[in-house]
Amino acid sequence: MFEKVEVDESYVRFSKDRLHRFYVDILTALSVPEEDARIVADNLIIADLRGVESHGAQRLKRYVKAIEKNAVNLRPNIRIERESKVHALLDGDEGLGQPVSYKAMKMAIDKAKENLFGMVGVRNSNHFGIAGHYSLMAVDEELIGISMTTTRPLVTPTWGIEKVIGTNPIAIGAPIEDMPPFLLDMATSVVSTGKFELYRRKDKPIPEGWGVDRYGEITTDPNEVLSEGAELPLGGIGEILGGHKGYGLSLVVDILSGVLTNATWSKWVKNTDEKNSNVGHMFIAINVEAFMPLEEFKRRMKEMIMDIKKSKAKEGKKIWYPGEKGALTAETRLKIGIPIYHKVLEEINEIAEKVGVEKLE
Repeated sequence: MFEKVEVDESYVRFSKDRLHRFYVDILTALSVPEEDARIVADNLIIADLRGVESHGAQRLKRYVKAIEKNAVNLRPNIRIERESKVHALLDGDEGLGQPVSYKAMKMAIDKAKENLFGMVGVRNSNHFGIAGHYSLMAVDEELIGISMTTTRPLVTPTWGIEKVIGTNPIAIGAPIEDMPPFLLDMATSVVSTGKFELYRRKDKPIPEGWGVDRYGEITTDPNEVLSEGAELPLGGIGEILGGHKGYGLSLVVDILSGVLTNATWSKWVKNTDEKNSNVGHMFIAINVEAFMPLEEFKRRMKEMIMDIKKSKAKEGKKIWYPGEKGALTAETRLKIGIPIYHKVLEEINEIAEKVGVEKLE
């Protein structure tokens, strides 16, 4: 398999295996245990493959910065604080978010297989990467999977001008007969913070309606939003297009992932490179056999999706279901490679040089 294919002056493609090895090498060079490094790398690769640039290669720099500043515990003592047949609460001991999240969803899956339902919360954690990774873990076991997390305050509530709530993503996955799984993986803000960072890197204005400036006015400057302004909740500014609903969804994630787990809710979550962030997560696995035979559920899922896909679309457009584009993107990128934006490539190669790892070339 190829190692690199240049596509244009802005992007360079690398194979999944080469990129995964690069991530693991960087993390282990920084004293992350190999098993944990592989889990973090898996999470980054899933984002890279599915076209979620905001949570793939460009996210590596933030994790490295947190490690270098000793903001994360690389040898956490992950503890079970509460547990029953269908639930558990884990303390992540301020470790990297991905390993404890992987463990939590595995527990939820095991409980759902044995007792039809599993719900595992996590406290004292850190940024857990792309939420869909954990929901897909459940789908791979023919279960319904749900994952969510608190994040640092970057979003203003409806009619507010201050950053007090998080982008608080939630992901829901379910298997479908003979089709890629359903996967709704979304921030409860208009877009994830990583999208603003991408536009800033590319020196491009953001679309109108993504964020506001310090006075609460719509701005197209990503720097303004990321500094003194704020991101907007899903639905945008005000209530006309449902901004209050996105705001409410964000609070639901805070309740389940932050308040219920005895972690922090968004206002008190710290930056990735600060200690004692106490990020909270929630993972849920549902065994469909509690309601009907698995094959019947998957067939009904396919019927429902096809009802939608066969409906009339605007001329020149196609109707997609959540998760379909990501699955097709992943299938293509496994064949032709994962594109890395040149500025991101420069950043991660600087990290490689600094820690003594072979650069992506």
